[in-house]
Amino acid sequence: MAFPLGRALPRTSTRRPAHVRRGMLAVLAVIGALFVTAPAQAAPATSAEAAALVAARGHELEVIAEQFNEARVALESQRATATAAVAAMEQATAELAAAQQHVRGLARTAYTGEGLDSFQAMLTSDSADAFVDRMATLQLVAGHQDGILERAAAADVAAAQAQATAQQAAAEAQAQYDAVATQQAALQAEVDSYRAQFSRLSAQEQQVAVDSHGEERASRSEDRGSTAPSAPVVADSSAAQLAIDTAMAQRGKPYVWAAGGPSAYDCSGLTAYAFAAAGIDLPHSSRLQSQLGQAVSRDQLRPGDLVFFYSPVSHVGIYIGDGQMVHAPTSGDVVKVAPLMSGFSGARRIAA
Repeated sequence: MAFPLGRALPRTSTRRPAHVRRGMLAVLAVIGALFVTAPAQAAPATSAEAAALVAARGHELEVIAEQFNEARVALESQRATATAAVAAMEQATAELAAAQQHVRGLARTAYTGEGLDSFQAMLTSDSADAFVDRMATLQLVAGHQDGILERAAAADVAAAQAQATAQQAAAEAQAQYDAVATQQAALQAEVDSYRAQFSRLSAQEQQVAVDSHGEERASRSEDRGSTAPSAPVVADSSAAQLAIDTAMAQRGKPYVWAAGGPSAYDCSGLTAYAFAAAGIDLPHSSRLQSQLGQAVSRDQLRPGDLVFFYSPVSHVGIYIGDGQMVHAPTSGDVVKVAPLMSGFSGARRIAA
């Protein structure tokens, strides 16, 4: 979103409110984490080694995608704060103009002699009580003028601070998005290169590599479909049922990092999309989703529960019963039904 540049800013403090500063610090911390990458590796010597690297780097890509998703949620919040700052600036500017107009009106009244000073009040008062009443009125008017001027000054400062906050927040948001996109593109290029080398393996070698590195599934054409559950999935609540049905209807659509549907998904994009169909708003971030709802132990899982993997959390799916889940697995794969993966780190019940 573009923010108006407006008038030149006076030299005033632009210190942000505490909640804005905390939000920006959180985003910067996530962005910083994205750039703590492993040392560059030499090209794989064999196709088998390429298969191992596809598995490892594919997972790293998913981790970065989920970190980016969380950063994006924070940035959207930051942009909302900036939008609110623009609105505050516009309101403060309007109040400033109104206050200045009011002060000018009072000044004109005083200049033309339409107002009363204390001496005139005494001369025109019929009694001591009337004089006291008129003096009180004069003091009230004077205090009112002082208040108007104070509010005008405060409105001017607020307008400058709001505008500066909006401009800086927008610039930082753009820089952060650009940085993450560059990081993701570099890692995706590595994964594509390793995957190309993996594809040169013979069928038997591919099977051995896949068995040794279980996360590499996408290169096998027979695994690009969805495993059908052995029986219809029945959830305990209408919301959970609708979320499951929506997720299951996405089977076969590709995994694309940071995608939230309807044509492609990453893991948290799929779960957010599915629960949105049930009227439940989830952040597009597996780690943030893992903080919502009610914690559920693995032996108490019910269809519709969100299941999370790795520590820190970087993958999420929707449990559908019988030890299976529907999820968007990883780069190069598609939305599918699969057994719960290794690395299970918890579950949350969102729809009771």
